Amino acid sequence: MTERAGEAAMLADVALRRAGFGLDVTCTVAPGEVVAVLGPNGAGKSTLLSALSGLVRPERGRIALGDRVWLDTDHNVDLPAHRRGVGLLAQNALLFPYLSALDNVAFGPRAAGAGKRTARTIAERWLARVDAADLAGHRPGRLSGGQAQRVALARALAADPELLLLDEPLAALDVDAAPALRGLLHRVLRSQHRPTVLVTHDVLDAVVLADRVLVLVDGRIAEQGPTRAVLARPRAAFTARIAGLNLVPGIAEEEGIKTGEGVISGRIAEPVEQGEAAAAVFAPSAVAVHRECPHGSPRNALRVRLAGLEPRGDVIRLRAAARLMGEDPVLAADVTPAAVADLGLAAGDEVFFVVKATEVAIHPASGGSSSP
Repeated sequence: MTERAGEAAMLADVALRRAGFGLDVTCTVAPGEVVAVLGPNGAGKSTLLSALSGLVRPERGRIALGDRVWLDTDHNVDLPAHRRGVGLLAQNALLFPYLSALDNVAFGPRAAGAGKRTARTIAERWLARVDAADLAGHRPGRLSGGQAQRVALARALAADPELLLLDEPLAALDVDAAPALRGLLHRVLRSQHRPTVLVTHDVLDAVVLADRVLVLVDGRIAEQGPTRAVLARPRAAFTARIAGLNLVPGIAEEEGIKTGEGVISGRIAEPVEQGEAAAAVFAPSAVAVHRECPHGSPRNALRVRLAGLEPRGDVIRLRAAARLMGEDPVLAADVTPAAVADLGLAAGDEVFFVVKATEVAIHPASGGSSSP
């Protein structure tokens, strides 16, 4: 029996070669799962998306959504892009400039054969889901970047795609618009059942949106796994570089997130509901190190055990394990050599990492979160 659209797993096994570059990737994405593809420039992220969407034909490969085969080079099967049922949200909204937001969103259902009234009803429903119902009559020229991306997301989903591709969807937004759209994507993706592939350079996108992470280096998978596990103990040099923030997992509460040792307080960076998975995010440079837990202070204090000390220019990065929520995240603190000497720090020592609440940002977490 054929699986319904949006409820089938995706399997991709593709390989191609170009001048000086080769892509060889095998991956699966379950229904409702979001897989983030990370990697340096030139790693093959965009080429992978182009192969999945049908814009690039691999030299060898097979792509299937459940029992529906899109590509099988051994049997000369290669569905064109317009027949693959792919929804795409890219950096730029790419809305039709002379159509209203409502008609932009209705375009997909109309192209699939829906009547005008039905297509407009679908479009109205999706605009409401992305908090853009009041923009229905506006043309793209009157929309801000964040508003245009909301409409573009509605358009991608209104066509009921079998596979959703997100290609750096927040990269072109300013620092005020990006968190709001990231929070919206978190809510929308959590409630849908189609497989989703997200290409991003931003570790927060992976933390908030992705269930799993796949890291590409030179066209091949360098590491992959649950978001929390990959970012907690990165094996590839690129992953270690981008996982430069402390990401502490927990459960959202009114004042921050609950961990195994109490509550970490911080500012709400993106909308998060109490009781759902969340992450406290802070930079290693924001951490102070103490031998004893400071008292009478509004600061957050985490008991950790030092795992290593690494010279980094003018500072020394301390890496430490903290037992929180049944996890064992590795946290980092950047301190001066003088502080290390004054405290007499060495691997194996138990100390406290202390950070002000104003330096902590609270984000929702999709596939779990973790630290550098």
